[in-house]
Amino acid sequence: MQSYGDETRPLAALSLPSRIVIGMAACAIAVVVAIHLVMMFLHVAPSNTLSKQQGALISEYVYPEYEQNWKLFAPNPLQQNIAVQVRAQLRTEDGATRLTGWTDLTARDGRAILHNPLPSHTQQNQLRRGWELFLNTHNAQNRPIGARGELSERYIRRIVMLRMDAEWTKGGGRVEQIQVRSSTTAVSPPSWSAEKISDKPVYRVLPWWQVTADDLPKGATNQ
Repeated sequence: MQSYGDETRPLAALSLPSRIVIGMAACAIAVVVAIHLVMMFLHVAPSNTLSKQQGALISEYVYPEYEQNWKLFAPNPLQQNIAVQVRAQLRTEDGATRLTGWTDLTARDGRAILHNPLPSHTQQNQLRRGWELFLNTHNAQNRPIGARGELSERYIRRIVMLRMDAEWTKGGGRVEQIQVRSSTTAVSPPSWSAEKISDKPVYRVLPWWQVTADDLPKGATNQ
């Protein structure tokens, strides 16, 4: 009777070099999985000595691809919708100035995510996290608090110009200044609730920012 013993041991039928390669690949995968699990554990675990010492490394690994956001289950879930809107002052080719209307960047991100089974982290988080950074590093008068405040302003300007420069200047001319504002609207209460909430948006309007070459997308000019 023919023996089928080798079929139950497929690795035994492989050459020694092949088995070495498979073994090394399995070890590499195990190491990668272990590192990922350790990083995620340190990120979500309570603050400890190791997470404090390696906080920068952990954050660099986690954000933005593996961000953990538990606000849905928080005791005080978000009760406001915040939209970031922008407009620009343009210098046309004939030397005149023109003011654009407001463009809702948050709404554009929302439309890009809607019905998309695999939305990018850029669409989901870039603008939102940038605006959160701005709010956390500026006072009520929109003045920056320390170096991170100035960094957040440059970050917002670059996001705006990356998304809007080509659209604003497609007819010629250049962008001289941009202005950013947020529109905050309360989430409506459920139909069975007697709670009354105003549905009027509250605006936080930032001062005009001068656009420099550092704010423009790579390859663009501001002449």
